[in-house]
Amino acid sequence: MSQNQSPDQKQMPKDTTTSSMNLRMTVYVALFTALIIIGGYISVPLPLGPVPIVLADLFVMVTGLFLGFKWGVTSVALYLSLGALGLPVFASGTSGLAVLFGPTGGYLFGYLLLVASVGFIASKGKQSIIKDLIALATGNILLYAIGVPWLKAVMNLGWAGALAAGLTPFIPGIIIKITVAATLSRVLLPRFIVSVSVK
Repeated sequence: MSQNQSPDQKQMPKDTTTSSMNLRMTVYVALFTALIIIGGYISVPLPLGPVPIVLADLFVMVTGLFLGFKWGVTSVALYLSLGALGLPVFASGTSGLAVLFGPTGGYLFGYLLLVASVGFIASKGKQSIIKDLIALATGNILLYAIGVPWLKAVMNLGWAGALAAGLTPFIPGIIIKITVAATLSRVLLPRFIVSVSVK
């Protein structure tokens, strides 16, 4: 390296690497946002209330595990922004502020808590299945901690009705989704980390 190079020129390789990493992560953010949208389209309505069974929350969990706190929150925030702007990205292709602030709005905003807690806890220290399970369980507790009271308030339900419509039917699915997300993390995350870190 020439002694006449300016500090900016000497810094260029690091700046280029940072830009490349940011570009790569931006692509992954878009990809995981697309997966969340697809998960929302896989929707099964329930007769007990307005909250359907969807796979969007599964992909939010996976997003937190794979992208971590910062990029995971970015991905979910992009998803919510697209829906708020009118793009049909919410469950069953719905969209708009009426959905975002309607009976299921607490779950949509709860996705931010879900991805943030999963990304924060799971990314600390060495990867382990136990830590992933703790992160996923914590995230789901936070998701339903905002989703159920929101549903109760908007629909003017009692606690029994809100739990029956917004939590109880989903418990088996929560367990299955946590298991699937943890398994995907165990199998695929090491390869994903390698692909992200390749310069």
